[in-house]
Formats: sequence, structure tokens, C-alpha cells
Amino acid sequence: MEPLVEPGPPLTPQERQRWSRHLLLPSVGEVGQRRLRAARVAVVGAGGLGSPVLAYLAAAGVGELVVVDDDDVEASNLQRQVLHGADDVGRPKVDSAADALARQAPWARVVRVPERLTAENATSLLAGCHLVVDGADNFATRYAVADACEQLGVPEVFGSLLQHDAQVTALWPAAGGPGYRDLFPAPPPPGSVASCAEAGVLGALCGVVGSVMAVEAVKLLVGAGEPLVGRLLVLDAMAMSWRTVRVRGAGPGGSGPRREVPQPRAEEPLPDDAELTAPQLAQALASGAGVVLLDVRTGAERSLGSLPGSVAVPLDDALSGVLPPLPDGRVVVLCRSGARSERVVRALRAAGRADAAHLRGGLLAWAADVDPGLVVT
Repeated sequence: MEPLVEPGPPLTPQERQRWSRHLLLPSVGEVGQRRLRAARVAVVGAGGLGSPVLAYLAAAGVGELVVVDDDDVEASNLQRQVLHGADDVGRPKVDSAADALARQAPWARVVRVPERLTAENATSLLAGCHLVVDGADNFATRYAVADACEQLGVPEVFGSLLQHDAQVTALWPAAGGPGYRDLFPAPPPPGSVASCAEAGVLGALCGVVGSVMAVEAVKLLVGAGEPLVGRLLVLDAMAMSWRTVRVRGAGPGGSGPRREVPQPRAEEPLPDDAELTAPQLAQALASGAGVVLLDVRTGAERSLGSLPGSVAVPLDDALSGVLPPLPDGRVVVLCRSGARSERVVRALRAAGRADAAHLRGGLLAWAADVDPGLVVT
């Protein structure tokens, strides 16, 4: 394959010493190293996947790294997001990551973008990059990144993980490879797929997957080897097994059928009485009004913290209307962020429970507005 980047200036003696192990590789060599020094790579997400990707690309000599992330470091991040330390809790991730990279690889220029990448700004944020690495943790960002890369004609290295499982691929419709929508045509309904915050993730898995993503990025930049374009790499860490799934693209030169980008179906907004804010729920509980709290989170989530008196019901049961015997009162559904509980309320109301409501913003809102001592992660 052709390299993405033209070689930069000749290496200095100091640079030749620094990257001597790359210079020994026929796949990289001095010309390849000069390509890396001239490369501009965007990394979306400075978290579990972004941490190893950024560290290895900076160490490899990538000249400019654009770090896009609007989150702050939280204590629960430290189990896997190895660019950040305990003293960074509360700081913007782009600042913590930039400081860590400045210590590890002061030769790399880091551009901090403390913004949430959206469908509206993705193209402008990613323009001018040779390559994009997507380590985002939500579907909205993944689709926005992929659509922008396809529009810009820029290749993308994508990775995702949950619990002990992971996926990695390279997406490049402009070169005849698949795009993200060839793999996943439309986003799943909100709350239908658990996040790492809800289901957990093995911390070291981020290092394994992020390192593979960094290798793919280097291969694409210097034009070496066979990138994962058209192949989805799937890892089961519990069995420590990798398998490869072939994926056809529908872009120029691709062999797959032409795909249509589906338009998401907008749901009707919930009526006002189907949602309670955290202060409203607190007032209802304090007044002694008949309220039955239904917690549809997983057992592991509930073990960290829950509201006293709440009834645990598996999400699938609640969506199917299979509820245990409940005391009299108005059902208020709880989850972490409000996405799953909203789905349950829609199902309950469709099944005839017209007074069912959910906690808007979930227990995260409760911890923020009512009880900071409640552990929700």
C-alpha cells in the first residue's frame, strides 16, 4: 500500500539515535521515520484506548497529535487510562494527556481539543489530519468520526471493547475498504447496549487493544505491511483467542453492495409526567407519597450503591413487563444515566401502566443533586 505521508526533513543525529530501533526495520527505516515525523494524527478519546495509542504514537515519533476529548479525569478512570494519575483527577483529560506526553515524548506537538466531537463539528476538527484513531466510548461519537472520515477521504483506525472482548479494524471507504456503517449500519437504541461504566472492562485489555491500534496507525502512515482494511479483528481475552472477520466495503472500488445511510427514527418525547428530576423524586420520597423504586441496573452496578428500598428487576424483564409483586404506588424506574430507565418507562406505559415514570439523568443526577455520597460509576 502507498504511505499516507510524504517524508519530512532528514533526521538529525539525535533523532537517528532516538529511533534507531525503527531505522533497523525494513518496514520503517529512515524514510518511514521521516514520514512519522511529518504526520498529523487525530486521536478521539484520551481514555482507555486513547492512552496507549497516544503514548505509543508519540514515542514512535509522530510529529503532531490532535487530542479530542471533553471529559475530565475521574477516579474510576485510573484502573485503565494509564496516561492519567491520581493527581490528575478533576483535570481535563486533554491537559493531563498533554502533560504526560510532554514528559514521555517532548518532541511531539500535542494539540488539545477539549470539545465533544459531534456530527456538526467532526469534519472541521479532523480536517488536515493524515489519519484518525477512534477510541471513543459512545456510539454518537463513533458515527460522527466515521462519517467525517468518509467525507474527508481519511482512513480511520477503530477499536472498541467491553468487559473481556474487543474489536479492531481499519476503515477507509475512499480506498475501497469498508466504512463504519458497513459494519454497523445504524446506531442501536439508546441504552440497549451496556457501556463500560455499566458492564465493566478489564483494564489491561485497553493496553492490548490500544497497542494493536497504534501498530495499525504506524503501518498506514509509513505504507508498511497489510493493514486491517477489510478485516475486523475480534479478541476474546478470556480465551485469549483472536479471529478475523472479512468485511466488504461499498465505497469507490469496493466489492460490497451500495449501502444507504439509514435515517434514525425520532421517538416521540415522553410526556412531562413520565420524568422526575432528582429533587422532585427526593421531595416525593420525603413526603411519604406512594413511590415504588424499580432499579434496572445490573447486579454489579447495584453492589456499588443503590437507593434504599429500591426493587431490583433485570432490564430484559422490565422491558417485557415481567415484574415481581410490587407494593401499591407509582413506579419510578432507576438506572445509571436515564437511558435504560426511559426505555422501560416507554414499555410500561405501552403495556398500560400510565403513571410509570423514570428518574431523568438517572442515579448520576441523584448523586449530583441530592446525595453526593451515593457511589455511581
